[in-house]
Amino acid sequence: MQIEVRTDNNIKGDERLKELVTDWTEHALSNFSRRITRVEVHISDENGVKETPGDTKCVMEARVEHRQPTVVTEFADNVELAVRGAANKLARALEREIGRLAAR
Repeated sequence: MQIEVRTDNNIKGDERLKELVTDWTEHALSNFSRRITRVEVHISDENGVKETPGDTKCVMEARVEHRQPTVVTEFADNVELAVRGAANKLARALEREIGRLAAR
């Protein structure tokens, strides 16, 4: 599973952040790692320099073999909460989707 991390100009996207995001994402999606080819993680600060609650946005897109991409969005007060929330949402979405496939 390849994980790509992208940030906007308001989020410092250094190697440390990329390592943390990769670890959090791999942990949350570990049950699906054989089926997922790539996960794109987009992190942005919706209000720029203004400090407002819930303005950190994380969009995750998982590419599953032979399926359309699965996309989720999470808003939170900071990067960690946004990424962890999006990763957990994505895991639940994939569980539903892959569960439907197995039921066929």
